[in-house]
Amino acid sequence: MNTPELRQCCAAALQAAADRPAQLNAFLGLDGFVDEIFHVVDKRESADKYQRLPLMAQWGERISAAAGKSTNIEFVRQMIKLGGNGPIMANALASFGLNVSYLGNLGYPNLHPVFADFAKRAEVFSIAEPGYTDAVEFEDGKVMLGKHQSLRQVNWANLKERFGQDKFTAKISAANFVGFVNWTMYTAMNEIWTATLEEICPHLTGPRRTLFFDLADPEKRTPGDIAEALKLIARFEKYFDVILGLNEKESSEIGTVLGLDTKDHSPEGLVKIGEQIRAHVPVNTVVIHPTHYALAVSAGDSAVVEGPFTPKPLITTGAGDHFNAGFCLGKLLGFDNALSVLTGVSTSGFYVRTAKSPAISDLAGLLQNWPV
Repeated sequence: MNTPELRQCCAAALQAAADRPAQLNAFLGLDGFVDEIFHVVDKRESADKYQRLPLMAQWGERISAAAGKSTNIEFVRQMIKLGGNGPIMANALASFGLNVSYLGNLGYPNLHPVFADFAKRAEVFSIAEPGYTDAVEFEDGKVMLGKHQSLRQVNWANLKERFGQDKFTAKISAANFVGFVNWTMYTAMNEIWTATLEEICPHLTGPRRTLFFDLADPEKRTPGDIAEALKLIARFEKYFDVILGLNEKESSEIGTVLGLDTKDHSPEGLVKIGEQIRAHVPVNTVVIHPTHYALAVSAGDSAVVEGPFTPKPLITTGAGDHFNAGFCLGKLLGFDNALSVLTGVSTSGFYVRTAKSPAISDLAGLLQNWPV
């Protein structure tokens, strides 16, 4: 579902609510990475000119062909930028105009320079050194090569010592929106979530807040660890309207842990998987975003919306985080699932074309002049 009428409705709703984000507070964490984006050289023509290897399978074939021998693969750096699901999503929310506070591992005791611009757009706190990611991008996907030694410093003890439990409680209390992302790479995240549930949530007052979770590709974690994380996420629904965000691969991984049939990846099949995940992990909304479209499942409200797919994106690292920011913006503005998903795919569509986070006016412009 993505009609001109729906796009015009969404553009009008965003324009009518353009002043609302400035009244909303967001608090996100707890990751932080320095991302270097690379292309792989296929043929080097001169010191300044080369042909890019376009497809991920071609890189795999080149590596496989060298098994038992050796090979030389050249990377060309395209950019260095702030990374991590949290900083990218928080940066996108700040571009919409929300008042954003962020806590993560962005450099300790001093902020890493790559986060300097982010710190001008959001209130930023850091408790550890960042991780580092080499993101090797192709036209059909990317491979993230991570260096994660510093991530073990993100734990409940350091959070309390270097940030403060009272401050952590105050930030959650003052927020309309809370985001906990990148569970997979942070082995102490369950400890932090458990402490939050037991020591902070029972004391929260006021209206229910929206809480977003992104596990971030849990393939390398054990089924038992994943199942425990899902139980903790479900417990947060007592205190928050919880959104569980998944990409297509993650929906299969979560479904497999839950014992679901995940073979059908048609839009209808993914809606069914989303409904079944929500039945096992009873949260407000489950969102699944493949590359061409996205869908959301809540009680009595399911929607599938096609996105402005481009076969030659300028950047792909962070596209999912931008979708998440756009979808959550829609929910915070009171949109139904269809308009929220459309806001999400428009946000990611703008980002992959420009390598920039959109303002609300940019989203309205894209919706009114939809790419063919």
